[in-house]
Order: sequence, then structure tokens, then C-alpha cells
Amino acid sequence: MPVKEGEYCGFQTVIEEPGILIVTFNRPESLNASTAPMKRDLVELLTQTQMDDAVRVVVFTGEGQAFWAGDNLKGYDGESTELPPIHPGHDSASGTYNGLRAISQAVNTAVRNLDKLSIAAINGYAIQTGFSLALACDFRIAAHSAKMGSATLRFGLLPDEGGQWLLVQHLGVAKAMDFMMRKRIVDGVTAEALGLVHEAVADEDLYETTMELARELATGPQVAMRMLKRSIHLAADMTWEHSLDEIASKTAVTDHLPDAEEGVLAFVEKRQPKFNALLDGRTEPLRP
Repeated sequence: MPVKEGEYCGFQTVIEEPGILIVTFNRPESLNASTAPMKRDLVELLTQTQMDDAVRVVVFTGEGQAFWAGDNLKGYDGESTELPPIHPGHDSASGTYNGLRAISQAVNTAVRNLDKLSIAAINGYAIQTGFSLALACDFRIAAHSAKMGSATLRFGLLPDEGGQWLLVQHLGVAKAMDFMMRKRIVDGVTAEALGLVHEAVADEDLYETTMELARELATGPQVAMRMLKRSIHLAADMTWEHSLDEIASKTAVTDHLPDAEEGVLAFVEKRQPKFNALLDGRTEPLRP
């Protein structure tokens, strides 16, 4: 089933050429704070996205003053637009465990497992779960005025959606310890200096800068890029020998795709390559 444009619980979607899915969190009155049904709709959308080759890149952003300002502590329910009501958990120790594993942690897992590249366009507050989702994305571009942090200790809570692991990946143990224990919330410029985002831009330039990157990524050789994304994630946990074998097995596939032939032809003919013959239903590269 192709990805559907339209309204979901807590966010909306549109698709722009060439295959850029834009997910906009759209409850600005609550700073786009999340509910259990919103997270479940998001996991379902990402599952459909994984299976839909028409989608090449996913962009996440928010309406109003927030990207995604954590969980809605005033009321964690809400209604899914697609599915029946879901219990949010957290009514007991086992309920908290199940709610985290099945709902909250599943969102970031789905983002990281997505073969398509993802971009977080951080327009405002990205706190707790919203901050972790941004860290789970492959690219992050932040507005100068954005505010990012875990800050769960302000409520005596933990970064239970995997935020501690993601921060260690980006900052290392010592800096992650400082960031979380001291409940730091930083703006876009500071986040760039720390290495939490790839680029910080003027607020008014956020959308166009993000879409420029999205279009660049969407026109690249998608099958090879998806395999490389997975290989990069795996490399962090592999030995040298295992990583060589893993990339060799993927290369045995990508070297024999039409994109590889097209890349060489374009280089020889001194022109821009026209990739993605396979996704377009072609078995041969395009000839100029």
C-alpha cells in the first residue's frame, strides 16, 4: 500500500517530488506534545514508508513554536485517525515497561530501521521524545532559535525512549553525562557547535535549506544509499573483519545494478548521472 497523504493523529503528511515525504507535527497549541495514539500512527506510517519505493526521503518538522516538545504530561490519550483506541500503559510497572517497548521506543526504532534517509528540520522546541526522534534521524538541521534537550530530570524522569543511547552516540559518554545530568537545553547554534545537528540556519531559511538537502538525497542512487545507511549503522557495533564482510556482501548487489553502470557512463561522458532505473521500472540506465 502506498503512503497516504493527509491527516493522522497529531501530524499530517504531504509528498513532494521527487519522493520526499514531509511529516509535520500539527498540534501547536500543545507544542506538538505527543500521545500514545500519535506514536502508534507514526510507527504505522513509517512501516508503510519502508515498503513504498516511491518515498525516497522523509522530513520531520513541526508547526508553530515547537518541533516536538516531549510527551503530553497533561493527558496522554487522544484518538488515532486510523486505529481503535490504545491503552498508553504507565498504570503499573509492567504497564510502563510494555508501553515503552511497544509504543515510545518503537518510534525511534522505526526511524533508525528505515532504509530511506531521514531529516529532522528542527524549528522550535525539541524536548525529550522529540529531541530523541531528531537524534534518531540521519540528518538534523536546526533553526537558530530552536531549543533542544532531554531535560527529563526536571520531572524526575528518565530518557526512556532511548535518548541516553542516542546522546552517547553523538556526544560520547562524558559530554552526554554532562548534557543529561545538568538538564541542558541548547539553541540551534550551540547544538551545531556540540555536534548535535549538522547545520544551524536562520529561522527563515530552515525550510528551503532542508528541502535543498532532501532533493539532493532523493536524486541520488537510492538502493546503494539505503544499503550504505544500514552498513554505517552496523559498522558502529562491528569488528573490522565483520564490517569488511558486511560491506562486501552489499557491494555484490550494488555493483550489478543499473545505477552502477549509469554512474560510470556519466563520469566518462562528463554529465550528471540519472540514477534509479530500478525504482523507475527500468533494467538499463538512461542514455542521453
